[in-house]
Amino acid sequence: MISLGRILCVTVIAASMTGCASYRLGPATDVESGQRSIEVAPFSNETLEPRAGTTITSALRKSLGQDGTYRLETRGHGDIYVTGVVTLFDREAVSYQPNDILAARDFRLRVAAKITAIDRITGKTILDRQVEGRTSLRIGVDLPSAERQAMPLMAEDLARNATSLLVDGTW
Repeated sequence: MISLGRILCVTVIAASMTGCASYRLGPATDVESGQRSIEVAPFSNETLEPRAGTTITSALRKSLGQDGTYRLETRGHGDIYVTGVVTLFDREAVSYQPNDILAARDFRLRVAAKITAIDRITGKTILDRQVEGRTSLRIGVDLPSAERQAMPLMAEDLARNATSLLVDGTW
């Protein structure tokens, strides 16, 4: 007679062995780390938010450098050329002052950029889409200075999203 403990033990071992059956060691795509280079051109800004293009360009370069899938090319021509246009800077009130229902206290901020990546070797467009970044904001002394402090957080979120699309894309 088989004990309940043995059945449970065998079940746990079998379940743990099948949990990693689809895991693949190494890069998610066929590109080896550092094999290809990427160049990020300065983003242009079509919004009224000052320095949004510069902040997003810096965040994307930092994110790609930290990921390590591509070598970041700063002088010359990378294998992949990335350009972008900041197209949206938006805020939405999500909560209001307890004593004044017209005065917002918390905002949800959103920034979007149209990002295009072209493989210089084949001429193929790798990425051509709108990418967004978001963050929450509580107004302190004034809205403009609070937005200035929140801009790097939104840029980092957008950069993480864009890096994921560039690195893990199915192209």
